[in-house]
Amino acid sequence: MHKLLVRDEFRRAQLAIAALFCVLGFQYATWAARLPALKSRLDLSEAELGLLLMACGVGAAASFPLVAALSRRWGSRRLALLSALFLGVLLLALAAAPNYPVTLAVMCADGLGVGCLNVAMNAQGAALESRHGRTAMSQLHATFSAGSLGAALLASGMSALSPSMALHFGVATVLILLLTLYAQPTLLPDEQPDAQTDSQTDEQSTEESSADGPQADKRRRTWSIPSRVTLWMGGAMVFGTVAEGAMNDWSALYMKEVAEASARLAPLGIAVVSVMMVLARLFADGWRTKWGDGRVVRVGSVLSAAGLAFALLAGGVVPALIGFAAMGLGIAAVTPCVYVAAARQGPDALALVAAMGTTGLLAGPPVIGFIAAGTSLVWGMAAVAVSACLVSVCAARIRWTGAAEVEAEVKV
Repeated sequence: MHKLLVRDEFRRAQLAIAALFCVLGFQYATWAARLPALKSRLDLSEAELGLLLMACGVGAAASFPLVAALSRRWGSRRLALLSALFLGVLLLALAAAPNYPVTLAVMCADGLGVGCLNVAMNAQGAALESRHGRTAMSQLHATFSAGSLGAALLASGMSALSPSMALHFGVATVLILLLTLYAQPTLLPDEQPDAQTDSQTDEQSTEESSADGPQADKRRRTWSIPSRVTLWMGGAMVFGTVAEGAMNDWSALYMKEVAEASARLAPLGIAVVSVMMVLARLFADGWRTKWGDGRVVRVGSVLSAAGLAFALLAGGVVPALIGFAAMGLGIAAVTPCVYVAAARQGPDALALVAAMGTTGLLAGPPVIGFIAAGTSLVWGMAAVAVSACLVSVCAARIRWTGAAEVEAEVKV
């Protein structure tokens, strides 16, 4: 009976946290699906549209100090709920934005909201695994993709009913509100990190503060230099998101221009990557339990690099699809595992690693584009394979503490 009760508590919390992941994917894909309409309404050039997207990315990448402070002050539960509501309201603001400067400001604010919710929901996911001793993060990340799919379907249906962006975003905001209200009762409670952290800081810095003075003690309480392991986690996250983002943006073009696929087959590149990532994330929690987070990340990243290298060396449509499938399968579990590891280091580490991941996701595609412009798209995709391989290098420097690793240490 006790085991059944724990299982029910786990599932309830898992569904609540999954709702947050769904909100983030849904909100992002909702406005992304209406970019053509937004471009037409504001009469934007291609460069202005690119700057609009960059504003969202800049807001997300720059959110680290704010997220770290709010995580310490509010805890992940409160921050997640407020961020989700904030992102819903921003959809309404985007629909009502009268001109380009206001739209830029709204998109920058959207990036900040994304950064806050991203950290908070991953902190909740890591706490769920720690509290119940069960893996769940990969499936939670799969619901992000499910939210994106739901937003795409809603955008298609609403566009058929009415061209009104305000109506579409209004319906989307209501759905976000409902998902947030659903998540609220069963999210994991906040652990009041400030009280514990402050008391530990007071004990550890009593003697140091007498020598360094009150200003030095104040600095210790407000910030700290990231540890070496946190930087290795950030490196794994950057290279993993570079590979993931570049595949999303460049696979279709590779299929068309290098593999010489037909216009009908070219989109299959991104489709194969996306489907394999969703499937892998649905099953990756079982792999993590059996083999451990570290092995899943190391083997997966090597599989990704090898698969893409095979596609580039062999050439042709079929090898490309096989290589892209290997990339999606191998890279899918990297970000969930690294988020869990970073969360164990504390809210500051999680916020930094999340910001680095956002930077990699945004900077990866343009960097690959620069390489392709200077050489060829084949060399650009080769850089993606190298990036996936570097994930394994960084992962080897991280002390993983997943279920399988802990069990191995106990046996030793």
